[in-house]
Amino acid sequence: MIVCHAQLRKSGKYWAIAAALPLCLLAMPQARSESATLAGTWIGGGVVAYPTGDRERARCQANYSGGSSTVSVNATCATPSGNVSQYARLRKTGANSYSGTFFNSQYNMTGSIQVVVHGNTQSVSISSGSGSASLSLRR
Repeated sequence: MIVCHAQLRKSGKYWAIAAALPLCLLAMPQARSESATLAGTWIGGGVVAYPTGDRERARCQANYSGGSSTVSVNATCATPSGNVSQYARLRKTGANSYSGTFFNSQYNMTGSIQVVVHGNTQSVSISSGSGSASLSLRR
């Protein structure tokens, strides 16, 4: 815990408070929950790789919701071949990382998903027997 003190004097007491307050605020640790930073809408894209070796660019939007240790995500991605939607359930595995499984009802497909959050960006890796994807999403 950081405690900030401002020494007040009769003359210039407002100046002393005004000068000390920004320094105190800068010194305070920023409390933030990674799940709180994960919640919400993220957009971006990346590359989808198929077992045949073919690759396609993808644009995606993911909507995250949930608590501190478990997060749900609904995502839709568009490629030149078409659109796909999937649902995933993630569990927190580190300070800024999540892993879990996804399900795509259009193709009755499941696979694994890993998410690493870096502030307002995240790296997403998805893998299944039908291919893989590497995505970068932003808030």
